[in-house]
Amino acid sequence: MDIESAKLIGAGLAAIGVIGAGVGVGSVWSSLIAAVGRNPAAKPNVELYAWIGFAVTEAIALYALVISLLILFK
Repeated sequence: MDIESAKLIGAGLAAIGVIGAGVGVGSVWSSLIAAVGRNPAAKPNVELYAWIGFAVTEAIALYALVISLLILFK
C-alpha cells in the first residue's frame, strides 16, 4: 500500500466522527422538543443547556473534520 492510499483511508476513518456528531445534534434537539412539549414553562431553563450541548457536539464534528483535512494535506 502506498502512502497516498493510506492517507485517503485515514482521512475517511477520521471523518466518521462527523456521523456521530450528526446523531448527537439530532438527539439534543429531539430531547429539547420533548422536554418543552411536556412542560412549556421550563423552556427558558432547558434551552440554554440545549445550546451548550449543540455547541459541544458541533465542536466534535469540527475536530474530526480538521483531523481529516490534516491527514489529507500534510
